[in-house]
Amino acid sequence: MPSTDHQGSSMPFASFRRSILNIRSDQVHSMEMNLDSVARDSELEAFYKQIFDRFRDLSAANADEFLSATWLQKLLDAFLGCQEEFRVILCKNSARLSKPPLDRFVSEFFEKSVKALDICNATRDGIEKIRMWQKNLEIVLCALDSRQRMFGEGQFRRARKALMDLALVMLDEKETGSVLSQRNRSFGRNNTSKDHNRHKPGHSRSLSWSVSRSWSSAKQLQSIANSLVPPRANEVVATNGLAVPVFAMSSVLMFVLWTLVAAIPCQDRGLQIHFTIPRQYSWGTPLLLLHDRILDESKKRDRHNCNGLLKEVYQIEKSIRHMTDLVDSVQFPLTEEQKEEVERGVQELTLAFDACKNGLDPLEREVREAFRKIMSCRTEGLEFLNKGNTTG
Repeated sequence: MPSTDHQGSSMPFASFRRSILNIRSDQVHSMEMNLDSVARDSELEAFYKQIFDRFRDLSAANADEFLSATWLQKLLDAFLGCQEEFRVILCKNSARLSKPPLDRFVSEFFEKSVKALDICNATRDGIEKIRMWQKNLEIVLCALDSRQRMFGEGQFRRARKALMDLALVMLDEKETGSVLSQRNRSFGRNNTSKDHNRHKPGHSRSLSWSVSRSWSSAKQLQSIANSLVPPRANEVVATNGLAVPVFAMSSVLMFVLWTLVAAIPCQDRGLQIHFTIPRQYSWGTPLLLLHDRILDESKKRDRHNCNGLLKEVYQIEKSIRHMTDLVDSVQFPLTEEQKEEVERGVQELTLAFDACKNGLDPLEREVREAFRKIMSCRTEGLEFLNKGNTTG
């Protein structure tokens, strides 16, 4: 009997001890979850702050720097910084990416990334188009070299022909763009006929390897903008807040692509693309300010039917118009006043030529790097998605 009493009294104690341990385990687990949540919230806030700070700095650029090749490099650098921090967020939350509804947001972001690669290639084609202008400009500058003792009619005929050829090259038409598009070399690989033959009918591939004649930068941007939908409150809760950084990065991507198309003479470019960022997101404020400022700049230059808002392009177009008027209006023999005016025009054109020449190479390298990082982030993110689906 005593042993029975002892045994009976020990059972409640064991049960009590287990319940204590369970409570303690639940508390530890709850504390870990809270710590994870705090850490995640802190990382997301740092990400939003980076977007705000970087694009606020860009919006503070003065009129001389705004929309220049140097400013565009800073824009792409800001994008790459945000993209890297976004990639880290995806890596740290890779286990959640394949869970609905976050999987849908992430998949849609990567679909936008594919279209972004096309815009990068179109931008590179636009830079190549500007280089074609430079060849004609060199002829004009050589023909009207101010170091010559005197200007003759032959020199002006040569300059006039180069300016006429340049006017044809600068026509912002699909037919003009298609010349570049047919020989498009992707940042990723050469687009040879052998590569085309590898793709079986029905096989989905990125348009980034070549831009067709019917391809439109305006339509591509609108396609991206149409899927730029902010997450609803219940979706934010269901994704532990992760739907918001995906939307934020999508908005940054959209804005940067739109700006590139606005600045560079891309095929079938257009600025009237409708996309909005809700005012509730403070990180979007500088993006909206920049968007409005670029539109204002576009309205100022629309009367000249400009090829792009890049400052260097605008300077070249302005100098060409001035030089064309001079070449068409001069009479021989030149007066001293006319000669001085031609020399000033040549000097102005030389400055525009040099500024463009010095800015294009570093800008193209930055576009190339953006292409590479977009593709790398997409590849890594899809691996996370596929791994989650496999283990699930």
